[in-house]
Amino acid sequence: MSKTIKPYKDSSAGKKEQVATMFDNISENYDGLNRVISFGIDVSWRKKVVKIISRNNPKQILDIATGTGDLALMMSQLNPDRIVGLDISAGMLEVGKQKIAKANLSDQIKMIVGDSEDIPFEDNTFDAITVSFGVRNFANLDKGLTEIRRVLKPGGTFVVLETSNPTKFPYKQGYKFYTSFILPVIGKLFSKDKVAYSYLSESANSFPFGEAFDNILKKNGFINTEYKPVTFGVATIYSATK
Repeated sequence: MSKTIKPYKDSSAGKKEQVATMFDNISENYDGLNRVISFGIDVSWRKKVVKIISRNNPKQILDIATGTGDLALMMSQLNPDRIVGLDISAGMLEVGKQKIAKANLSDQIKMIVGDSEDIPFEDNTFDAITVSFGVRNFANLDKGLTEIRRVLKPGGTFVVLETSNPTKFPYKQGYKFYTSFILPVIGKLFSKDKVAYSYLSESANSFPFGEAFDNILKKNGFINTEYKPVTFGVATIYSATK
C-alpha cells in the first residue's frame, strides 16, 4: 500500500489500536450487515477456502483476524484436533464465542485476543493458517506475514481471502462506485460507528491484490503461491505453503 490507511484520521492512535476500536464498535451488527453488503456471496468464498484447507487434512488450524468466527466454524467440519481463532478485537471475539457455544463447538474452537504481528505460539505449530478479510488491516504487513510463516509447519498451508478490485469493464466501474459511495452510506445508516465502513471501503480499494500480493507472499518466504479471483474479481483467494 502506498500509504497507511487508518479508520480514524483525526486520532493519533496507531493503526492497530484504531482497527481494534473500530471492530469493537461494530461487532454487534457486523455479521448481519456483512451479509447485506456482500449479498451473502462471502459465504461461498469461505467454502472455497475450506476446500483448499481440507486437502492436507490439517489437525491444528489457526484462523487469524477470525472476527466473529465464521471461517473457524466452517472449518470445524474438517474435524481437526484444534482450531484457534485469533483477533485483536475482544468485541468481535465475544460475538464469535456465543456463536461457537450455540454450535456446541467450544471444546474444538478456542477464541483468543492476539496480535498477528506477535502470534503467541511456538514455531512450526499449525498445519494450516487462514486469514479472511484481515490482511489489509495489518499495521505492518511484512511483519504479520513473517509471524504467520514462523508458526506454520513446514509443508503447511496458508490461505488468504481478501477483497480485490475487478479489472474488466463494467465490473471495475460498478465495484468502484459501490464501494466508494453505496457501502459507506449503508454503514452509516446501520452502524453506530459512522466511519468504519468508509475505512473498510478505502482500505479495500487501496490494498495490493492479484500478482502484487502474490509477490509479497513470495518476498516473505512462502512457496507454491497461487491466486484466484472470485466473483468477477471483487475478492481473491491466495494459497501458499512453507
